[in-house]
Amino acid sequence: MMRRREVITLLGGAAAWPLAARAEQRALPVIGFLNGQSQGAFAHLVAAFRTGLGQASYVEGRNVIIEYRWAEGRLDNLPVLAAELVQRSVDVIVASGGAHLAAKASTSTIPIVFTSGGDAVKEGLVASFNRPGGNATGATVLSATLVAKRLGIVHELIPSATLIGALVDPTFSEASDQLTQLQAAARAIDQQVHVLNASTDNEIDTVFDSIGGVHIDVLLVGATPFFRGRRNQIAALAARHAIPTFAEGRDLVESGLLISYGPSITDIYRQVGIYTGRILKGEKPADLPVIQPSKFELVINLKTAKALGLAIPDKLLAIADEVIE
Repeated sequence: MMRRREVITLLGGAAAWPLAARAEQRALPVIGFLNGQSQGAFAHLVAAFRTGLGQASYVEGRNVIIEYRWAEGRLDNLPVLAAELVQRSVDVIVASGGAHLAAKASTSTIPIVFTSGGDAVKEGLVASFNRPGGNATGATVLSATLVAKRLGIVHELIPSATLIGALVDPTFSEASDQLTQLQAAARAIDQQVHVLNASTDNEIDTVFDSIGGVHIDVLLVGATPFFRGRRNQIAALAARHAIPTFAEGRDLVESGLLISYGPSITDIYRQVGIYTGRILKGEKPADLPVIQPSKFELVINLKTAKALGLAIPDKLLAIADEVIE
């Protein structure tokens, strides 16, 4: 015969199990969002990421928590910030703004969804684009492959340009490939490239102060998270020194640069949000092919063109995805 105490213990255990299960079900998954730049500079891209998350049925604060870590341009802080997210035992790390290598070095088990401007295979992030393997997948822009196209647009707009300035962040992992591609494309059309290195705010100022003595015809801004985060500073200096400036990314032209050509970065971040949601639902990074851009944009700032005294050829206006007036 079962004693009364045993009956109470049994009933208590049976009642407690559903409560514990319900408590576990209420616990929200946690995304670690790691970025090498600043929150303000990347706010529009975070919004695009949240849009993608929403398309995967996750809404921040409702059924998912996002822990943000911003390096504020101090990339040497990224390993520490990545380690914090690993210690926090987040469910997935989203690595953007130049944080992809630090995230990959921090964990081999927590899923990683990255953005990269380079070749994710060469960087050791994935085994291949179609079958990433390991714990990481994401989006690769392959910015270096677009340099020749961008230089062709320069030639369409300013056929007389012979000396091209290249604003380069030498600390950026993909800068060397971008510069190599630019130099090769310039040689093919008898143009020269003058390299201007800058990896701090003060160095950007110094570079623009030196432009007058070099007499470059056009400035190409390297496709890096650092320059994207400093787009307002670069646009203001380009206007002050009256130098036609080309870049990669709609947001740089919205800030006042002349022309951009490249993939839609907001669409990339939206897709990263979708991938993050799919991983939270149980899919593995190893099985999700690396996203490569399919949507490219030519954006022209007519207001800037007029300030520079440049007439945009009808051919370019006809193929532009957006003209800012």
